Amino acid sequence: MTEFEIPRGLDDALSKVHPEWLMPVMRGLRAVETSFPGYLRNLAESSYLPTQNRIFAAFSRSPAEIRYALIGEGPYPRAESATGYAFMDGAVDEIWLRDESGFTKAVNKATSLRNFLKMLCVTEGLLQANQTSGDVMSSILPKANSTGIQLIRTLPELQNNLIEKGFLLLNASLVFRDDVPPAKDGKSWLPFLREILCHLQSISSEPPVLVLWGKIASEINKIPEAMQIPRLVSEHPYNLSFIQNSLMQNFFKQFVLLRQCD
Repeated sequence: MTEFEIPRGLDDALSKVHPEWLMPVMRGLRAVETSFPGYLRNLAESSYLPTQNRIFAAFSRSPAEIRYALIGEGPYPRAESATGYAFMDGAVDEIWLRDESGFTKAVNKATSLRNFLKMLCVTEGLLQANQTSGDVMSSILPKANSTGIQLIRTLPELQNNLIEKGFLLLNASLVFRDDVPPAKDGKSWLPFLREILCHLQSISSEPPVLVLWGKIASEINKIPEAMQIPRLVSEHPYNLSFIQNSLMQNFFKQFVLLRQCD
């Protein structure tokens, strides 16, 4: 087999990968090239999100620390929002308005993130699953304060909580391009995801739980190795029904992600 060379542009992004992830990521890229010759070269020569060499940013922690793999569909279609971490919108900092009347404008603009946060509020008992809009949002912070719950204030805090709990925040398609359907890019990344899952299985007797959100993410079920891993599948958080998804509520309740770490 000839030596595999990462196309210029993608090789710089590997600098953000944790050293223990480097070889599995390289094997994943080789698998993409084997299945779809020329795809990576074409990608490197095109405009895609995330920018700033963040395409592999999700692989920032040791694979030995991964307990759950939260898989979304693809990066946000906005340069300021796509960070390389699934659902972590780079345009969002503060979660709550200063007058405690609900979410900030930036959160409300990021529909999937907003619905994810509302679902977490339900798991914390701060909202009722069937009452998550309008004036009821203004009750969240007062209710938390009255019960002594110290809520996180920013999205980076939520991202940190997820990572500290062992979540890999990865998209089924690592890129978004204006001129390529997300489902098509997602298909091209399946060989990459297979290598990532195989590596996680190989280093632990307890493989991580897969949490698959949306149709593109659920394509992972076509990977034979994925059938050997516990999987939780739901609609994409873009859908309002996600807030009331009891499977997701029951799963995320154990993590109390909206609370500040001690």
